[in-house]
Amino acid sequence: MNDSKVYVDVVVSFRKDGVMIPRLIIWEDGRRYEIDRVTDIRQAAAMKAGGQGDRYTIMIHGKRSYLFFERSSSLAGNNIGRWFVERKVA
Repeated sequence: MNDSKVYVDVVVSFRKDGVMIPRLIIWEDGRRYEIDRVTDIRQAAAMKAGGQGDRYTIMIHGKRSYLFFERSSSLAGNNIGRWFVERKVA
């Protein structure tokens, strides 16, 4: 079994110090998952799906999960990066 990246829409808020805090994940089929809490933010690799970025440890309905922010290599424009989760592929 492999894991793959699934890019998702994420609603975020910004703290006054500029840190992004994800609040809601919108899955491919439109389902919405409210994030109860962010317990950790760190630079880390997505070990299962590959890639490097910021790993957010999040709680959704009492379950821990990881949400990754993959930063854009370009500093110009409005696209600063993309959000993804890891999905198991059979």
